[in-house]
Amino acid sequence: MSDNYFDSETYSKVDFTKKNLKKGEYDTCTFDNCNFENVHVSNIQFVACEFINCNFSNAVVSNSAFKEVQFVNCKLIGVKFHECDAFLLQLNFNNCQLNFASFYQLKIPKTQFINCNLEEVDFTESKLQEVVFDECNLKNAIFEETNLEKADFRHAMNFSINPAINRLKGAKFSKDNLIGLLDKYQIIIE
Repeated sequence: MSDNYFDSETYSKVDFTKKNLKKGEYDTCTFDNCNFENVHVSNIQFVACEFINCNFSNAVVSNSAFKEVQFVNCKLIGVKFHECDAFLLQLNFNNCQLNFASFYQLKIPKTQFINCNLEEVDFTESKLQEVVFDECNLKNAIFEETNLEKADFRHAMNFSINPAINRLKGAKFSKDNLIGLLDKYQIIIE
């Protein structure tokens, strides 16, 4: 193995704004309470890694691979996930702040967003089949030409999705949040 392969390592309370993250492949590693804010993590592979209580806000992720990666209690504001390596991309988010992030044109089926803040996130032309938005705030999130077939919005809030320009076959909604599908008509529902 090369010196740039890191397996089953734990990084705790590392401030990568002051200490460089080595380029390479991180396999089954855990990053706990680490700071990646505005850091270039480009061209790095993360495989089956877990990020817990990390700040990834405005991190540059161009050509980085995120394969089977979990983000828990992380701040990922403004991250342009659409710039990362799309091959085998698999992400899940639990209790994360993702405001202003971009998933433009990404294929991320079955992704789980649990208790996340997704305000003004760009999902334009994304493939989001069977994605779960559980207890998520989607205020001003952009859904245009997005494939949302079999997606679960039953416990999502503040979304606005135009059924005429998105694919929604089999998507799940609750009676209480159907208004998010009717916004474009500017009707009053009481």
